[in-house]
Amino acid sequence: MPPEPAPFRRIGERTRLELGFLTVATGTYVGPDGFTFERDVVRHPGAVCVVALDDAGAVVCVRQYRSAIDRYVLEIPAGKMDVPDEEPAACARRELAEEVGLAAGSLSALVTFFNSPGFTDETTHCFLAEDLSDVGRSTQGVEEDHMTIERFPLEDLDRLVAAGELVDAKTIIACSTARAMLAARAAAERVASASASTAVVAAGAARATRAGG
Repeated sequence: MPPEPAPFRRIGERTRLELGFLTVATGTYVGPDGFTFERDVVRHPGAVCVVALDDAGAVVCVRQYRSAIDRYVLEIPAGKMDVPDEEPAACARRELAEEVGLAAGSLSALVTFFNSPGFTDETTHCFLAEDLSDVGRSTQGVEEDHMTIERFPLEDLDRLVAAGELVDAKTIIACSTARAMLAARAAAERVASASASTAVVAAGAARATRAGG
């Protein structure tokens, strides 16, 4: 393994601005050579996103207006972890119901990633939701009031990314991870089925041998 890099240390931080759920701060750090420096950072409570997969293998998405880029974006249900002490899985279930009116009979953790660690500590927790049922939507805010619900086959993921139809990072990361998880699950099920079939054949052969003897 490569050697551990020399350590950096954060020795202080002061808040510069609070904007709703975001905090802009200036941190003071010491580098490996003892040099002290400052960096501006954005503190974020974190977020969740959900790959909701229906029985046909399609991903349930929303097409939502995003003001920062002034355009609509096709993305999976997601939201901020802005309820005190709410666990990521509970937040994922809440967002799934609010945005697309669905509940998951099965919810599996996929991956957690840093969105843009060059300036913010925001993390996104990704989940796979299966065995879906309707529960009714409860949209939050004007953008959600006007978003539409769409679906795309998970197998079309690469094509949609290449065509520029999917440009949302969390959607690409979560769907790619979900596809890998589902492929691994299917492979494991094939191995288990083959092993079971082999065991049945072996048992039958053993009974025939005993009967012949």
